[in-house]
Amino acid sequence: MDVEILSRIQFALTVSFHYIYPPLSIGLGLIMVLMEGLYLWTKNLEYHRLAKFWTKIFALTFGIGVATGIIMEFEFGTNWATYSKYVGDIFGSALAAEGIFAFALESGFLGILLFGWNRVKPVVHFIATLGVWLGSMFSAVWIVVANSWQQTPAGYHIVGEGMEARAEITDFWAMVFNPSSVDRLSHVWIGAFLAGAFLVLSVHAYYLLKGRHIEVSKKAFKIALSVALVASLAQLFTGHHSADGVAENQPAKLAAMEGHFDSLSVADMYIMGWVDKESQEVTGIKVPKGLTFLLHQDFETPVKGLNAFPVDERPTAINAIFQFYHIMVAIGMMLIALSLYGAFLWWRGKLFDKRWLLMVFAFSVILPQIANQVGWFAAEMGRQPWVVYGLLRTSDALSKAVTADQVLFSLILFTVVYAFLFTLFIYLLNKKIKHGPEEGELIDQRPRQKEIANAFPTLNP
Repeated sequence: MDVEILSRIQFALTVSFHYIYPPLSIGLGLIMVLMEGLYLWTKNLEYHRLAKFWTKIFALTFGIGVATGIIMEFEFGTNWATYSKYVGDIFGSALAAEGIFAFALESGFLGILLFGWNRVKPVVHFIATLGVWLGSMFSAVWIVVANSWQQTPAGYHIVGEGMEARAEITDFWAMVFNPSSVDRLSHVWIGAFLAGAFLVLSVHAYYLLKGRHIEVSKKAFKIALSVALVASLAQLFTGHHSADGVAENQPAKLAAMEGHFDSLSVADMYIMGWVDKESQEVTGIKVPKGLTFLLHQDFETPVKGLNAFPVDERPTAINAIFQFYHIMVAIGMMLIALSLYGAFLWWRGKLFDKRWLLMVFAFSVILPQIANQVGWFAAEMGRQPWVVYGLLRTSDALSKAVTADQVLFSLILFTVVYAFLFTLFIYLLNKKIKHGPEEGELIDQRPRQKEIANAFPTLNP
């Protein structure tokens, strides 16, 4: 394989592994805010116990997420030096904004979140939890803005020519609010809420099946199910709106997602299928003229197909893009169905009566993760052959001094290290889950410390 393919594989590995953790941090952050908020509102110490337990798991995901995210920034300089030079003004400003407005907020409150239990007032700790969660949300803002600019560039001009050309910002807010950033950010946020919610649902379904921590698990399950229900339904609308944006701004990507080739015909919407790029045919289950209706609200308007673009400006892995996109959609519909059914049983007072449903929830933790990953695969592979859409080709963005052997060697090392980190993460996560929320975490130690101080005043300095 050549340098380009190896470099793309290496970056895909790096990003995919990293992207396991930020969605969990964002989603768990929301759950923790709700748990602490309910504790302050109801004074029920079981919510306090839940918040402390999930803070430990949040710390694990946050730590690995930060460590793996740093690697990507180095890869911009090692494997993608031309890209870094071309978009440095754009990408650099977004990363700087992340550090100033997001990571500083997140890390500033993190110490209080992790070590402030029984050391600060509950309201202060709640504010710290809220600050960490908002910091993780803002971090996603700037990363998605930078990536969205690659998809739909705006607010820039090109300085220099040939190999010296680079993009400079002319309008910062036009760059931030480029045509795809808001749609993609809402889609990413809600995907993160689903990842966090279904992790909580999975863990507490496991406890209920095992007959452990029953009362706190019922409370946690209802909180997470509420988040999952709202988020899964909202994802349906953000996904549709995002697809409309892709149809307008990146029609070649949408055509690849749906396997649509003929620009003079209406477009079917496939539930599942297989794309034969050579014959330009899709075999599968479809809704006739479904895509045309979703895009244009009629059954007659043609949809722009892949044949409308030069061959060297079309995505190459069309069947892979088609499959990734449809896996994401299928999982999204499954999450909606599962959340709605759980909410219906909750309304009927029978939420915890069906063991088979609890088993489904216990294994459902993997579904949002798969959907998040394949959604990004479809988005990034659908942008090809451009690394900056319409401006810079992926083949031109590579570092000129890096050889295929060097990339292959580092790819093997990355794979080994990431396999070790993932094994360690699963081991520690499993250990914390098996241990469960500690009974001692129900008690705030400060009143007890006051009793001791009053009883033994000579020991009180």
